[in-house]
Amino acid sequence: MKKAQFVASLAAAALIAFAPALYAEDGNSRPQPVVQPHVIPLPADKPWPGTMLLRVDATDFMRGIFHVRQTIPVAKSGKLTLLYPQWLPGKHAPRGAIAEIAGFKASVGGKLLGWTRQPTDVYAFDIDVPAGAKSIDVAFDFLSPTRTSEGRVVVTPAMMNLQWEQVSLYPAGYFTRDIPVQLDVTLPDGWTGAAALDGLKISGNRYSYAPTSYETLVDSPMFAGRYYRKWDLGQNVTLNVVADEAQYLEAKPDQIARHAALVAEAVALFGTRHFDRYEFLLALTDELGGIGLEHHRSSENSSSPDYFTKWDDGETLRGLLPHEFTHSWNGKYRRPAKLWTPDFRTPMQGNLLWVYEGQTSFWDLVLAGRSGMQSKDMILSEWATNAAYYSVQPGRDWRSVEDTTLDPVIAGRKARAFPSATRTEDYYNEGSLMWLEADMIIRQATNDRKSLDDFARSFFGGRSGDWGEVTYDFDDVAAALNAVHPYDWAKFLHEHMQLPGQPAPVAGIERAGYRLVWRDTPNAYDRGRMARAKNYDLTHSLGMTIDKDGVAGGILWGGPAFRADIVNGTKIVAVDGVAYAKDRMEAAIRAAADGKTPVRLLVERGGRYRTVDIDYHGGLRWPHLEKAGAGPDWFDRLLASKRAL
Repeated sequence: MKKAQFVASLAAAALIAFAPALYAEDGNSRPQPVVQPHVIPLPADKPWPGTMLLRVDATDFMRGIFHVRQTIPVAKSGKLTLLYPQWLPGKHAPRGAIAEIAGFKASVGGKLLGWTRQPTDVYAFDIDVPAGAKSIDVAFDFLSPTRTSEGRVVVTPAMMNLQWEQVSLYPAGYFTRDIPVQLDVTLPDGWTGAAALDGLKISGNRYSYAPTSYETLVDSPMFAGRYYRKWDLGQNVTLNVVADEAQYLEAKPDQIARHAALVAEAVALFGTRHFDRYEFLLALTDELGGIGLEHHRSSENSSSPDYFTKWDDGETLRGLLPHEFTHSWNGKYRRPAKLWTPDFRTPMQGNLLWVYEGQTSFWDLVLAGRSGMQSKDMILSEWATNAAYYSVQPGRDWRSVEDTTLDPVIAGRKARAFPSATRTEDYYNEGSLMWLEADMIIRQATNDRKSLDDFARSFFGGRSGDWGEVTYDFDDVAAALNAVHPYDWAKFLHEHMQLPGQPAPVAGIERAGYRLVWRDTPNAYDRGRMARAKNYDLTHSLGMTIDKDGVAGGILWGGPAFRADIVNGTKIVAVDGVAYAKDRMEAAIRAAADGKTPVRLLVERGGRYRTVDIDYHGGLRWPHLEKAGAGPDWFDRLLASKRAL
């Protein structure tokens, strides 16, 4: 019997033998799954034959439409699989904007080619390449959101945020660093663009760049706008700012000097740079969607239009640039091994985001303090707010900080009914508090001769001029800490980050010579963020936040509002029989401190009204850090400038 006949007979016998199992005992049909073949080639570290040309027409800014034309060299005929980026660095989740592309066509010499989308991977397009073709042309439109209900707005009448992964595809089967691409982008007349890409040539409103790798292209977005200004911050770092109106670009010399000091403090901390130049991209806007996203040689940032013009009112906003700048070292140059991927289809694993984001959240406060971007009072207030929240967060009982590193995939930052019970992305702020404790352990054990600065310099500083990526794992982190100061760091990190049910993260605060206390007025951080958000945070009294329209949110699981059956979206209509106002709520909470008077509210939800008596008598409470005793102020030592050293 020939091999083919033998295989066929075996298959037939298997079907006959399997047939009785297709029916349940009750006689109902029971289908079996259709096995889907895996037909997308895995990425290989080999060069793509030729350079892709990406042309983006961004002139249709009033409708927010990007017109894309892409020429892709090919080496052979047959099936070519093109991928739209899905897993995006810095977003820690599969958030590729595939739903926004329209009018996809592929052609050779003007002749349309057949294509199909792979049913098991909607980001993959299979294209039939005819014999003799040297390249194919791809065309589509990217229909960017025009309102927040559709997604993040990236184009307004005054500015745009061009993220190249939204307007391009790449061939499957290759590391993205091995795929060359050359970019041409046409901006609206009179607009100026900025991006950390090399070889720029400008002809009218057309920006052309030298070829680079697709990996670098995606890591080098552009901000462009009608109203643009830039400042040299030293160290080959530039602050590029676009604004809703020209008036918002009026920065004072002292404000720019603090940004320059931030750059100098960061370089002094890490000891080297892993970029030849760095571009801060900052949008001052109420219209463009908010963003804070790191890249190796740039960062995408947005803030309030009055970032410069009402400087004294915006101190809470000034931690963003220190955070994203720190990521050039922590997150881009040094990256958790499971977060580095060879392409944008391979899933990323964020189990060490408490290093990537958590330690960055520590350094953004420290660098903000050392540079004068933020005051000591603001920095300590933020740590107080976070420590206080974790001291009452019930979700800590069942979920570790490391488990929250999966939250970008689990929840994608969607609104939740009771976030204090589910936890959210706590690896940022609880990670910051953990690293504060680590710093204080090292400082006090070495009499301030060493600190977490030494870890940062050795672990993230690395080899000068290395603009690539160096990966690490848990053991590498523990070993690097031990090289600075011997301690059971593996146990420390494991207990703090990988185990649920841990104590409130206040040990670093206490080691610094402070304690968490409660006062009836907000701290600087809470005061600033409530003013910006136009809400009223009563987490530590009534267990809820109230927005400017009197609608409750942020209900603390097990708190007074929770026990009164108040949930997110409940509108507070009246306090003690009088229309709701912030002052009336404050007065009611103060009156209830007599131990017997309830906080009486008229609330409405879904058209139904009821009166509730909240059994709370603890008065107004906001967290603060207070110096404990006459010992040294370790926070002063932590926040002292390092530029002169």
